[in-house]
Amino acid sequence: MIAPWSAAARPTRPLSPGLAQGGDTDEAMAPGTTVDHLTETYRAHYKSLLGLAALLLDDTASCEDVVQEAFIRVHSARKRVRDPEKTLAYLRQTVVNLSRSALRRRILGLKLLSKPMPDMASAEEGAYEQLERDQLIKAMRGLQRRQREVLVLRYFADMTEAQVAEVLGLSLGSVKAYGSRGIAALRTAMETAS
Repeated sequence: MIAPWSAAARPTRPLSPGLAQGGDTDEAMAPGTTVDHLTETYRAHYKSLLGLAALLLDDTASCEDVVQEAFIRVHSARKRVRDPEKTLAYLRQTVVNLSRSALRRRILGLKLLSKPMPDMASAEEGAYEQLERDQLIKAMRGLQRRQREVLVLRYFADMTEAQVAEVLGLSLGSVKAYGSRGIAALRTAMETAS
């Protein structure tokens, strides 16, 4: 296991004396916070940090990414880590924060995914439905006016028989009679059309 910032993971370069005195090298960290300490922390605590991420996330790849990113971030901020004993605490907090961010991105991604399209009828089914609709309209036109009005209000406008009676100014009995005769006539017309 090679730490992402270790010498084995990147090309080596000679250190100039000026850089070692406070420049941009690994040795120019806060006193006591060295890459060696971070590498030791990596070796000793990588698996426990992976376990922490696993409690927060659900797949191994994401857990490994989060832990690697946590080590890289702590390494990048090593000048601010004054106490090397707190390195593990910083790493744990970074793992938790990165896990939260990963979960937020997932939730946002799920919200932004397009909603699945409803199942569409095949071309044949659509043509058959259109043919049935056309036959129904033709059969409806063949009904008596009152039968047609009652059926349209009752079944297409989804009115109750009492509401149909009120709208058409008929008795409830007349609405029932026109409705049953209209359905019988429609059934006969649809059977002869088939």
